[in-house]
Amino acid sequence: MLYEWLKALHIISIIAWMAGMLYLPRLFVYHAAAEPGSKESETFKLMERRLLKAIINPAMGAAWIFGGTMVWLGHHWDQPWFWAKFALVLGMQAVHGNMVGWQRAFEEDRNTRSQRFYRMVNEIPTVLMIGIVLLVILKPF
Repeated sequence: MLYEWLKALHIISIIAWMAGMLYLPRLFVYHAAAEPGSKESETFKLMERRLLKAIINPAMGAAWIFGGTMVWLGHHWDQPWFWAKFALVLGMQAVHGNMVGWQRAFEEDRNTRSQRFYRMVNEIPTVLMIGIVLLVILKPF
């Protein structure tokens, strides 16, 4: 029964993490169009900071804790699909780290990237998520 609870908590964590990872770049798209120092820009800073600190970061940490515990209990490291999934999760972690850096740049009014850049970046978590879900459900190898 413990494994099922861990799985449920892991899925809940992933849903929250992904919701934030999909929403934050959309905020960056609109923030990139705002004049630095404007009321609009300051509102985006607050929204981005709160989203990152209150939802994305805690959800990511919980996903790692619950997922890691499931790997330990289920001995998944013996299965090739797990290593492919793990590589994609590390990619998601890298995207997360970049988003933290971009949020800091906006916070300090030193963003140099365009709306188009953030629109393209917005697709990366979706592609990674699709790969991760397919590997976990289908276990193709």
